[in-house]
Amino acid sequence: MISPLLSVAVQDFISQNIEANISKLALQKNPFPEIPWVEILTQISAKSKAKEKLPTWYAHENIVYPSKISIEQTSSEKTALYKSNLVSGKHLIDLTGGFGIDDYYFSKKINQVYHCELNRELSEIVRHNFEILNQKNITCIQGDSFETLKKLNHKFDWIYLDPSRRSDTKGKVFMLKDCLPNVPELLEDYFQFSDKILIKTAPILDITSGLNELKNVKTIHIIAVNNEVKELLWEIEKDYENTTEIKTINFNKEKEEKFDFILNKEIEKNIYTLTKKYIYEPNAAILKSGAFELIANHFKLEKLHQHSHLYTSNEIIDFPGRVFKIENCFEYNKSEMKEFLQNTKANITIRNFPETVENIRKKWKISDGGNTYTFFTTDANNHKIVLICAKI
Repeated sequence: MISPLLSVAVQDFISQNIEANISKLALQKNPFPEIPWVEILTQISAKSKAKEKLPTWYAHENIVYPSKISIEQTSSEKTALYKSNLVSGKHLIDLTGGFGIDDYYFSKKINQVYHCELNRELSEIVRHNFEILNQKNITCIQGDSFETLKKLNHKFDWIYLDPSRRSDTKGKVFMLKDCLPNVPELLEDYFQFSDKILIKTAPILDITSGLNELKNVKTIHIIAVNNEVKELLWEIEKDYENTTEIKTINFNKEKEEKFDFILNKEIEKNIYTLTKKYIYEPNAAILKSGAFELIANHFKLEKLHQHSHLYTSNEIIDFPGRVFKIENCFEYNKSEMKEFLQNTKANITIRNFPETVENIRKKWKISDGGNTYTFFTTDANNHKIVLICAKI
């Protein structure tokens, strides 16, 4: 499968069509009849997706890509680099190797990495790419990962897993026990081969549910990129019984926003207040963590409402999220909306509000964009309010 795609003519064609519309390109005649047209189109589509997400792979010639879906589901280089800084030692085994982005970065910190992949074709692609990337301390093993563990019969410094969230019978699944492999069921078996396990899960996994399914969870990392949560990482250590630490990070273009805390730590109840001069919206990683009370206490802010998750103060502070100056605040009603927002252009955010953004835009004819930022929310008196703000 790999070698025909590596001809100079085919690789040139792929590179020349990176920006092409795949749907339109698919209607054209295949210039390389010896190769299935769908395979060439897959390379173009996947390489195009890799341009921003996987710049190292994109920059090298003769890289072969799996399906576009595999590229979409794989870690980005940014999140893979973050993961690599969590591990150390001589040996790590990845039981769900996939496209191998994480293993490439693990191999910068670990002496020997084992990439296990059930899919034979994908395993061959990854082996080929690691040769192109000149990464010599990664061994690719095709087959069932648990059988590989037993066959190697080695004590690893780390086991890494990214369980598949698709089931042949259930479709897309959300509980760890329904993923493949079933980590909660196999955890004790894994501990025979390593004392430390790192698990990557989708951001949709509920943290409380994950903690109920797993045990010995030392740290949970919530990773966001440009204010979108991309993945959760679960550090598990054999016999660990102490409190769990939550580490949040949001990679913005300008900076990295970090906020860490101990789960279930006793905190004072928040003070709820009416709006002051500035409004603060935590980044997506913090919102995913559920640290709604703690964030206010830590930064000495007051909260608009128990369920609004917006914070306010009269003095501006450095905050892990978006910060706005409030220019106007009014109750949500017809007369006020007609005066201030109808037939205008604005960015809309809803927090603890009974209408959707789409409904608000349609009802009041508000187009998207511009420099005006609006929050539709509920205040401490349970009034539905609108904040008109300027972004700091």
